[in-house]
Amino acid sequence: MKKYRPIDPKRIHTRPLSDRASKVRIGEHFARPPVPGMSVAELVDSLPRLLGAESLRAVADAVVAARDRGKPVVLAMGGHVIKCGLQPVIRTLIDAGAVTAVAMNGSAAIHDFEISLIGATSEDVAAELPAGCFGFAEETGQGIHLALREGLQGGEGFGAAVARRIVEENHPFREFSLLATCFESRIPVTVHVAIGADIIHQHPDFDGGATGEMSARDFRLLAGIVGELGDGGVWINAGSAVIMPEVFLKALSIARNLGFRVDRFTTADFDMIRHYRPMTNVVQRPNSHGGLGFAVTGHHEIVLPLLAATILNRIAQGG
Repeated sequence: MKKYRPIDPKRIHTRPLSDRASKVRIGEHFARPPVPGMSVAELVDSLPRLLGAESLRAVADAVVAARDRGKPVVLAMGGHVIKCGLQPVIRTLIDAGAVTAVAMNGSAAIHDFEISLIGATSEDVAAELPAGCFGFAEETGQGIHLALREGLQGGEGFGAAVARRIVEENHPFREFSLLATCFESRIPVTVHVAIGADIIHQHPDFDGGATGEMSARDFRLLAGIVGELGDGGVWINAGSAVIMPEVFLKALSIARNLGFRVDRFTTADFDMIRHYRPMTNVVQRPNSHGGLGFAVTGHHEIVLPLLAATILNRIAQGG
């Protein structure tokens, strides 16, 4: 066998620190200390010019630029964003024209519907599952499935149909519904489901054909929106690890297949940890031939309000 010999550390070559390039410098990158009473704009400006803080500012700038150019800003999300009570924050962005379309998975729509109806959502799964009670809320399943059946006949998609029911039935807490906000603001809201993944698929009123058709209509609508992202649009994925990144990638592929020029746009992923699909399907692959992708990692209930405040301040200051 070959005999290995340890290296002689005295033969290692070093060099002066001054000869080495450094990526972090005090004058260019360091944070400024916070002071009592500072504004949100001052706080954001004081953050380090590095990593997540720079990404946050870059996404805010991209959203404001897209708004000024009349390009789409799509906010795609999973259910946790809704459960964190962020609808009022997102509403401010819709009112400011900084979010022009919303896409969500099935769980987000369910939580939003329940909030609009009773002002509460999110059952205790661990407590309900052993007795076979998890996921069987009567009003949730009945209301959404009725909306889907009505929308199926009326030519609507999943998101519009459920949103219309919330508004027309005048749910007591509709002001806190993101679906209702989109409907009343006349911006697209689409829902993208995986059959068997949502509690309403356990309901006796569940119609797989209707559910699939309504979500398919929304997918086709979303593909048309994605086709307009080129040259300055923004796609933000918040809190969806699988469904929305996969839906986005397929919608993007369809748009390009149909001849839409979808390049030079911005994508961003906001989540508590970094997952494979959002990083690959949202941040990296779509921008491989031009465009920018960012990832900002942190709790939705902290990071998304900070992003919204930054965007609104940029708008108020004229960009």
